[in-house]
Amino acid sequence: MKRIKNSSLLLTGLLGLAATESCSVHQEEVKPNILYFLVDDMGGMDAQYLGSDFYETPNMDKLASQGVKFTNAYVSHPRCVPSRYSIMTGKYPARINRPGPGKMKLEEVTVAEGLKGAGYSTFFAGKWHLTMGGESMPENQGFDYNIAGGNAGAPISYFYPYNSPAHHQFKTPILGLEDGYEDEYLTDRLTAETIEYLKQHVDNHPDQPFFAFLSHYGVHEPFHAKKEYIEKFKKKLDSIEFKQPEFIRESHGYTKMRQDNAEYAAMLYSVDESLGRLLKTLEDLKKMDNTIVVFYSDNGGLSNTGTEVRPLATSNYPLRAGKGHLYEGGVRVPLVVKWNGVTKPGSVCNALITGTDFFPTFLEASGMSLRPQDHLDGQSFLWALKGEQNPNPQRAIYWHNCLARPLRTGDYNSTAVRRGKYKLIDFYLKDSLELYNVEDDIMESENLADKLPEERDELLQLIQHWRKNVNANMTMKESKSTVKEYNH
Repeated sequence: MKRIKNSSLLLTGLLGLAATESCSVHQEEVKPNILYFLVDDMGGMDAQYLGSDFYETPNMDKLASQGVKFTNAYVSHPRCVPSRYSIMTGKYPARINRPGPGKMKLEEVTVAEGLKGAGYSTFFAGKWHLTMGGESMPENQGFDYNIAGGNAGAPISYFYPYNSPAHHQFKTPILGLEDGYEDEYLTDRLTAETIEYLKQHVDNHPDQPFFAFLSHYGVHEPFHAKKEYIEKFKKKLDSIEFKQPEFIRESHGYTKMRQDNAEYAAMLYSVDESLGRLLKTLEDLKKMDNTIVVFYSDNGGLSNTGTEVRPLATSNYPLRAGKGHLYEGGVRVPLVVKWNGVTKPGSVCNALITGTDFFPTFLEASGMSLRPQDHLDGQSFLWALKGEQNPNPQRAIYWHNCLARPLRTGDYNSTAVRRGKYKLIDFYLKDSLELYNVEDDIMESENLADKLPEERDELLQLIQHWRKNVNANMTMKESKSTVKEYNH
């Protein structure tokens, strides 16, 4: 299959870029390749290595046994667009300071643009969702190749043809995948496109490093999966005895407490297969030993609903709540990084890592100078990959949710900070504070705000100072109109 040559979104002449020779990497200056594997809406407990008894994720589990597992890995926002903004820019999305979750402006400098300055070939496939039809498309933000990245936040269909039926709730078409075959599955298609890029790039420019960013639409709703995999997990459900109730009341709605959605499990199984195929490709191309492999999710699993009735994907239990919330279930996600010869197989790092940190980490790993004026909030964690001592053990990380959706996911406007073992959530429209020791109380079941007033007040001061520093938007109200406008 040679679809990458024919994709309508492939930039012309990029495999033969004249600039390639001028930025080719000399043998003594070998830079690591980077494969960034991003899953959409995968929860912090949605793999066997994370403790799931229902999902089957052999390739994720294998990668976790071969690389560094980050047990305190977070996203910078519990929803897709703001989270992806921070990955690309190294900035907290609260800096955008405008209604709506941060669509990226063209003048932003992305991690892809930074790596191009180090001589990298850059490839993007899948969900972009950082533009509403403007100029800030992947090909204008540092990516030489763009396959299927545009406005869409979710597919109309996971099966070809991907843009029908037109009356589906997700009405934004995915451009560039107009060709295909009957029953072709979107997760498989994006995987094939990425593999084709890797093969062609290695064949044509074996000495040039690559940055390949596969941003899966899975496992975001709608829940479409291969029939044989759905049946597989339906049968598995028959043998599982659940200890938790199906739902509990939470915030403005309900939280799902069981991992029992066979369609979602089947979608996750396909994403896991994708990871396995890509890792095998790196092995076959003899590129694994010099490739940084990153496996990450853009926010917590969809486990919550407000007063609107909607199907839910997963349970993040024992993490509290899920997508949309600043509780652990909404912001703590899987992160594994493997770099042969650098990372120690099966090692664990408990440092606080968030979505802003990839940009500076990749620059440092490639031997480039950091660009703090661009990745304002990111901190390199190359030290963690090397197994070195944490240079900033008292680092504070922040979240700001100024566009809550009490009807869709049951969350409220809030700001949060975590420093050390404590996390404070400020529900600023409700004048309510919640303080948790998330090391000892991962379920966030005991609010310590009244018991530890000094810690509470100190963290609140951090929040107030940070909001002022980033000019965070504090004017948005929780309303039905905002729920409708930004419902992904």
